[in-house]
Amino acid sequence: MAQPGWATEEGTLRYTKRLEGKIPQAHFRQAHGLWLSSIGIGTYLGNHDDAADDLYKQAVIRTLELGGNVIDSAINYRFQRSERAIGTALSELGQKGLGRSEIVIATKGGFIPFDGAPPQSVRSYFEETFVRPGIAGFADVIQGCHCMTPKYLLHQLEQSRRNLGLDCIDIYYVHNPETQLAEISRGEFSERLWRAFEALEGAVAQGKIRMYGTATWNGYRNDPSAKDYLSLVEVAEIARKAGGERHHFKVIQLPLNLAMAEAFTSRNQELGGEKISTLEAAQRLDITVMSSASILQGQLARELPAFIGEVFDDLRTDAQRSLQFVRSTPGVTVALVGMKQIRHVEENFSAAQIPPASLDQYTRLFKAASSES
Repeated sequence: MAQPGWATEEGTLRYTKRLEGKIPQAHFRQAHGLWLSSIGIGTYLGNHDDAADDLYKQAVIRTLELGGNVIDSAINYRFQRSERAIGTALSELGQKGLGRSEIVIATKGGFIPFDGAPPQSVRSYFEETFVRPGIAGFADVIQGCHCMTPKYLLHQLEQSRRNLGLDCIDIYYVHNPETQLAEISRGEFSERLWRAFEALEGAVAQGKIRMYGTATWNGYRNDPSAKDYLSLVEVAEIARKAGGERHHFKVIQLPLNLAMAEAFTSRNQELGGEKISTLEAAQRLDITVMSSASILQGQLARELPAFIGEVFDDLRTDAQRSLQFVRSTPGVTVALVGMKQIRHVEENFSAAQIPPASLDQYTRLFKAASSES
């Protein structure tokens, strides 16, 4: 049976109270009526096997125990197995008394997911799973992997709810919508995104999701001249067209880390005639930012330049320093990090014991980086 309910202000506040005395209150941030941990667990990488499923289940449980109440996934992660592992973990946590209202669950739809393992024939799988039931056609798919028609997204949402064992998902992202710009015009893209947002507004009205957003890789980081660039102002305007002034486009996800700081440093967004960064644009538009790739799939977990350790000298490992950079960046609410090993969960959440970096530390970091380059 699916777990009823969703994350609430009362529930997420209760979660923070569970951690009183164990983790600083500064670890939690308030956004859209919810209390969110500054570090959340991602579930992207790993084999499509039972062993990895169990690792993720245990990692999710340990994350909730140590102070992370934000869980991020996507239906295509590990061929739907990541969502299912989360569902198993949530069921076990519920039996231990952790309420659904205390946990913020996010997932994504857009890429074509396989089911448990790669099929022998991708074309036959797509035809049998999506074409024959009338869910999507070959013409709806971009680059052989991406679809965001309303019917397809709503089908994927239903599958994600089953995988997770939830009546309602807190945040539902259109996954890398900029993928579509490889093959269609910007005008057609805006039309497709509007129809997708209309469908998700309907899902909110039906109680299947609480809010929606866009999870991107290049879109919000790129120069405006890039083919797959996304203007956050224009995307928010599409949401207003779809849902009115009280639309539910409330969250974006994008990469931010020590090696990919464009969301903070690049003035690639225009709002009110002013050139500003994506993070600042999101703040002005009341859109919450979740950072993906906080340690860049482990590449920033070791061998960082010495000056970073000198600035973040209150942290023990490079992985913790990388997380500290992201969770301390002005405008970032949650730093997501993929974790399927208990020891990595425990190492990363040790960083949550330290207050976010000060503006002085940030200034020192960028001055040191400039002198090194």
